[in-house]
Amino acid sequence: MRNNILVSGASFAGLSTAYWMKKLGYNVTVVEIANDLKKGGTPVNIRENTVDIVKRMGLLDQIQSNKILMGLMEYKNFDDVTERLEFREELVEDEYEIERDVLLNIMFEAVKDDVEFIFGHSITSLKEESNGVEVTFKGGQKRSYDLLFGCDGIHSVVRKLWFGEETDFSHFLKTYFSITIVDKLLIRENTTQMYNEPGKAVMLNTYNNKTDIVLCFSSEKEIPYDYRNEEQQRNIILNQFSGLGWRTPELLEEVKNSKTFYFDKLCQMKMPSWTKGRVALVGDAGYCASPAAGMGGSLAIDGAAALADAFQRNHGNFELAFQEYNKSFRPFIEGVQANAEMMVDFLVPRTEEAIRERISQAASIKDI
Repeated sequence: MRNNILVSGASFAGLSTAYWMKKLGYNVTVVEIANDLKKGGTPVNIRENTVDIVKRMGLLDQIQSNKILMGLMEYKNFDDVTERLEFREELVEDEYEIERDVLLNIMFEAVKDDVEFIFGHSITSLKEESNGVEVTFKGGQKRSYDLLFGCDGIHSVVRKLWFGEETDFSHFLKTYFSITIVDKLLIRENTTQMYNEPGKAVMLNTYNNKTDIVLCFSSEKEIPYDYRNEEQQRNIILNQFSGLGWRTPELLEEVKNSKTFYFDKLCQMKMPSWTKGRVALVGDAGYCASPAAGMGGSLAIDGAAALADAFQRNHGNFELAFQEYNKSFRPFIEGVQANAEMMVDFLVPRTEEAIRERISQAASIKDI
């Protein structure tokens, strides 16, 4: 009999998990609270172990043909003068950067015909049964599944219902950020520009006739807000960056009028176990490293493959597979999280002295 599996979340973790579990012979359903794939976000880096995984998934050719080539990294001052300039060398062989939405569509196309998708629904309660998990969906419908995979991001409903409150596992990195994507170039294409004031960072990233506007600010204490209230989140950003120099006033107008906007705290999920009973967490739900790591999408892809490989090595015995997943993948996650914490100070220096030190440590500025 084919085991029935429910995957909560249809982003990189969910789509990757669905792909591998279907390939292993399971009957897979994916539930996603949004009415479609959630679009928006910064490009995804595919490198090292992740390259081998997407190759195994048959996706490497499409990733290669859609890769982005970033050229320059410029650090700007108040007067728009470049104080530090880095020429980005072309990525080494078998390293790729790709638009988030493009990769998401590629992965969805790879599984959509073999997996059941339930969009516009969410899980409201979970109940342990002797041979599975009873899931209640919004609207009251109930289904039983042999296994449940929580791939539903940093604010995971599965984690909250099965493992405990988010605050039990969330490690705040004392920083908030927003991402706004506009369909035009605000600087030359394939360029990144960064401007800092103490405790604040403004970054522009351009590719494929689009500009990412990334705004980060430091905060010693967590700010209470509704993570589903976009207007409230925009106002937090507008207030925090009001009066900042460089091109910030112009960029805030873009943020104010944009259709795409994402805001959240920089934090990490640190859990003693990513599994409990017949439930496992994959990606940000279990081990978010924070966007400072630049590996959110690739970590999700890596985690899903690590879990699937554990299932294969243990011949489908989920208990042994979960044990191996917790043990073998953890050292990698802990290393990524440690590096991400250091990157926060690099991205958002807290003092003017720290900003100057970062610039002075760079190589000499070269003419373009």
